[in-house]
Amino acid sequence: MTKKLKAELEREDAERKQMTFDGGKRGAVIKRGRKVPITIRLDPDVLQWFRDQVTGGGSYQTLINEALREHIAGKGLDDQIRSAIREELAGLKAG
Repeated sequence: MTKKLKAELEREDAERKQMTFDGGKRGAVIKRGRKVPITIRLDPDVLQWFRDQVTGGGSYQTLINEALREHIAGKGLDDQIRSAIREELAGLKAG
């Protein structure tokens, strides 16, 4: 190990020791505000589709919320279909 590398590692180690999370809070970094619990009736296949999309501990409810936000923002059905087709084609190329 070179002297320069060793000095850099020692400096980074010293900086790391100074880092604290005093006053830190757990949870989302960006909060949009409180979500409202509701009861909604969805077709079983629609609900299953959202559940199937969840990976890595995500939430199907968050995906439904994002889909509704995109719809409200004006992302039309055509764009959603194009996006879905692109994702499927990418999956076929990768697999």
